[in-house]
Amino acid sequence: MQWSTEFTIPESQFPISHQSKILSMGSCFAQTIGQKMIDAKMDCLINPFGTIFHPMILGDLLDHAMFQDKMEENGVIERDGVFFYFGTHSDLHGFSKEDLEQKYTLKLAQVKEYLETGTHLILTFGTSWIYETAEFGRVANCHKIPQKHFRKKLVSLNEMTSHFDHIFGNISRAYPNLKIILTVSPVRHIKDGLPENQLSKSLLRVLCYELEKRYNNITYFPAYEIIIDELRDYRFYKSDLIHPSEEAENYIWEKWKSTHFTAETKAKAEEIRKIHLELSHRPLNPKSEAHQKFLQNLLRKLERMNEEFDFSKEISSVKTRILTS
Repeated sequence: MQWSTEFTIPESQFPISHQSKILSMGSCFAQTIGQKMIDAKMDCLINPFGTIFHPMILGDLLDHAMFQDKMEENGVIERDGVFFYFGTHSDLHGFSKEDLEQKYTLKLAQVKEYLETGTHLILTFGTSWIYETAEFGRVANCHKIPQKHFRKKLVSLNEMTSHFDHIFGNISRAYPNLKIILTVSPVRHIKDGLPENQLSKSLLRVLCYELEKRYNNITYFPAYEIIIDELRDYRFYKSDLIHPSEEAENYIWEKWKSTHFTAETKAKAEEIRKIHLELSHRPLNPKSEAHQKFLQNLLRKLERMNEEFDFSKEISSVKTRILTS
């Protein structure tokens, strides 16, 4: 009996290896897949401005990073002694206006460095709905300001496509070797309403299709379709019925590895995964002869792997657990 409808995902035209340098920005998928690549000892910068849901906000931030634009004064707000910026998520905040601006400027510089020297840019689009203020324009996060202060609207396909024609045009000219992977987040924005969420996701999917047609350096990864069609069941969601479960995330990760990693990278990632499993092992008796021998063997593996990847923290941790005579 067949319990799911699997579909074939073609191998990426732009494979990722341990020599790649990756910038991953956007909705929760950008965070999830980025963290798994970091765990596999890859060079990946994840959501430097926090979780960003709307494509045009991502475009704005990339544009600001390219030109190192200053923070706009009318976008700074203060709440309970903490300063936030309408152009970023609340994860980026400061305890003074100057502190916030310094952090924002640092993040812009960091993103520009990854654009200049990186190999891959992953963008995950979360929603087509956006909030705006009369003074600042479109905002990345409302920072718990009452909704009456914002105007909510569904951004049209034409407006989003035109926006990215400008952004990707600049990126293609400035960084011609940078490869871009687009995804649509499988996270359901049910607060907008279920029909409204489906409308929103549909626009995002068509946006990815249009951009992929326009640019030779852009491909699409079907994270949304894997959850919605291949894993069509609520058991693959967390208890909130909004976010994919850990099992679903791991399933998507396996699809990602099989289609985007080189053969050598897959093998190394698997070796690193097994080492992480050994590192997480908790013995009944840490002082037993068998466990101490296990730690010695693990230490040798780590020291060997450390010649290629940075396992210095793991080595230090294992050494503290080895008993000295």
